[in-house]
Amino acid sequence: MLKGVFFDIKNKFQAAVDILRKEKITLDPEDPAAVKQYANVMKTIRQKADMFSESQRIKHDIDTETQDIPDARAYLLKLQEIRTRRGLTDELGAEAMMFEALEKVEKDIKKPLLRSDKKGMDLLVAEFEKGNKKLGIRKEDLPKYEENLELSMAKAQLDELKSDAVEAMESQKKKEEFQDEEMPDVKSLDIRNFI
Repeated sequence: MLKGVFFDIKNKFQAAVDILRKEKITLDPEDPAAVKQYANVMKTIRQKADMFSESQRIKHDIDTETQDIPDARAYLLKLQEIRTRRGLTDELGAEAMMFEALEKVEKDIKKPLLRSDKKGMDLLVAEFEKGNKKLGIRKEDLPKYEENLELSMAKAQLDELKSDAVEAMESQKKKEEFQDEEMPDVKSLDIRNFI
């Protein structure tokens, strides 16, 4: 079993390296074109290596961590925990609206809402849809939200790569033998030269 896991990881790593050898990545998180290029490269790597995107990973976490939760309140609390753990912000206040919708439905049915209660869950979904409409969120826009999430993750990763590169160059420049050399612009670095 361990051998199989090792070969699977090795194959995924090799697929990623093969793509990174061919694609140019510009370490400029402030340039939208560089961020989009990096996001596309990472998407290609995930597809070739059969790995989850960030939104797929979140969905997988939700599916696996909530499958045994019987009541709607514990389910929403688990969603809140997953969102917080993943570092996702709720700028629109959708989470509070979801809990308000749950309160309203539980008040109407006069008992805690169980996920197995089809009629109660339909009422909750209808309340969620009202909240989504109020916030301007439409189901057909979900792919756009997913793309925005992937772009924000790509920007954060590029930011981290850039700061790591700058830190490495600055520590190198402190060494006596490199003090006469000028530090290159981070944007000019080509990751393909280092693989």
